[in-house]
Amino acid sequence: MLATNQLDNLALNPEKMISTYKNEQQKVERCFKFVKDPMFFADRVFIKSPKRIEALGLIMALSLLVYKVAERQIRQTIKRTGSGVKNQLGRLTDKPTIRWIFQCFQSIHIYIDRGIKQISNINDERLHFLKFFPPACQRYYLLAEN
Repeated sequence: MLATNQLDNLALNPEKMISTYKNEQQKVERCFKFVKDPMFFADRVFIKSPKRIEALGLIMALSLLVYKVAERQIRQTIKRTGSGVKNQLGRLTDKPTIRWIFQCFQSIHIYIDRGIKQISNINDERLHFLKFFPPACQRYYLLAEN
């Protein structure tokens, strides 16, 4: 069963609705593959209560929303500036995945020694990525004062 809130058959006829659904379904399904990714530890969660399963489903859907919004914002910033970043193969791209960006920043650590904050493992490639981040993220990684 497929339903729509578009009541005008001329604006969205049944054939067009089905083809649009089939095309868009692939994109949505592809987005949810992050649930199976070991980086997100979602495969190790065991829940018995139906309410908790529903709650976890909602949290996962919201996580996907945040994930895709972050990816979209970074891609738009890259496109607007007309530059790119290196992908996993070392090629320049204007469409990095947020997963790749997370992996690039995974080895960055903050150390606090006697009240002095230091960031480790910031290299030129990561600094280049930071140009496309919102100011709040840049402040975090560059240790600028608020």
